[in-house]
Amino acid sequence: MVADQPLDHVSLASAVGYPAGQVVEALDGLAAEYAEQGRGFDLRNVAGGWRFYTREEYAAVVERFVLDGQRARLTQAALETLAVVAYKQPVSRARVSAIRGVNVDGVMRTLVTRGLVEECGHDEETSALLYRTTSYFLERIGVTSIAELPELAPYLPDLGDMDDYDETPAEPVPAADVPAEAAAEAEVGPESEPEAQPAAEGTAAEETPEPAAAPVEEFRG
Repeated sequence: MVADQPLDHVSLASAVGYPAGQVVEALDGLAAEYAEQGRGFDLRNVAGGWRFYTREEYAAVVERFVLDGQRARLTQAALETLAVVAYKQPVSRARVSAIRGVNVDGVMRTLVTRGLVEECGHDEETSALLYRTTSYFLERIGVTSIAELPELAPYLPDLGDMDDYDETPAEPVPAADVPAEAAAEAEVGPESEPEAQPAAEGTAAEETPEPAAAPVEEFRG
């Protein structure tokens, strides 16, 4: 049940540690027992290997269950992950997680199970497992190769909009949050001289006395 391909009796005998003849007898006995009991599956020896198969009378039920699962709509998280793989392939799960900012292990398993993503080797530097989209993915979106995927540029923000965002003036700091000394320095300036204060109403302004004129000698002719 854990093998993805038929296993011959020699491999099974090696796995269970019994002689090959006894393993063949056991396999034949199990196959006859399942058929007699009318189980939902058969044990068959096909193309030189043993494998479980769905019994013919139950095939329609199993097929409907599998196809209904494949037709279920993908979640938003699965669509975003699939898009990253499509445009960045071959790509590792760690790289996809870094781009999306969340863990994508569960989503990647779902995409692999759906046949939309598959393994395609290991990264030479990190030895991480790499993923790519499948031919079934191309078939589902109606293209023949990843080169026909739509460009991302029309969906990216305008550079002008980003410049406007960067140059947005900062909000003024409320006056209550500015120290009195800083506010006074901002108004007067560090090197400016204070302006003369006007005299208060009803009070005479103090005048600076002028120097006395030098005495003029009378000219006598």
